Amino acid sequence: MPRQLARPAKRETSLYVPVKRFLETLGFDVKGEICGCDLVAVRGEEPPLVVIGELKLGFNLELVLQGINRSAACDQVWLAVRVSGRHGRARDPRVRKLCRLLGFGLLGVAAAGRVEVLVEPGPWRPRRDAGRRSRLLDEHRRRLGDPVLGGTCRAPIMTAYRQQALACAASLSRGPRRTSEIKSAIPDAPKILLRNVYGWFFRVERGTYALTPAGTAALARWPQADAYLI
Repeated sequence: MPRQLARPAKRETSLYVPVKRFLETLGFDVKGEICGCDLVAVRGEEPPLVVIGELKLGFNLELVLQGINRSAACDQVWLAVRVSGRHGRARDPRVRKLCRLLGFGLLGVAAAGRVEVLVEPGPWRPRRDAGRRSRLLDEHRRRLGDPVLGGTCRAPIMTAYRQQALACAASLSRGPRRTSEIKSAIPDAPKILLRNVYGWFFRVERGTYALTPAGTAALARWPQADAYLI
């Protein structure tokens, strides 16, 4: 069989010409590999607008760190990465938000050489999310103590709601009770028992609830439930 020639390795240099042409359409004079930068583009005089571009085949932390390192020496930083189709790391909304927070421009370069502006460079401040802020504060205030280690994953989180549900379960551990009795210690008990999010309760009769086997198992799993009643 004839020997197959190895394909040339893809390199960041394949992005240079498309990005250079794109910046030239914006009026920049572009030159590659200046003082350790993948490209430097200059436009205008006294003082000129100086742009530093960094090229990577994929969006990664090293690219971001390079941009941060270059930012003090120029007016704008453009990051350029290879893109394919409508998916990929460069199109992740979190990546675009990161670039906006840093003030970086982000270019996506297709295999055919087409350049797409994913993020414009410039100062940016995210809009305040009042609803999300309110939920954070509410959960922080309602949660008793600090029951969850930061970084926990793949395990149920001990939220304020779960704490109250466990307190309701603990109050029913000795037998059925009326919601009016539990409400004195847990004001939200009627809603928690009625919704029965975790399947821990069942209604014996109107206004009276008892524990299911799942509720008993939850008390065994989280033996600190009695503390939530105090």
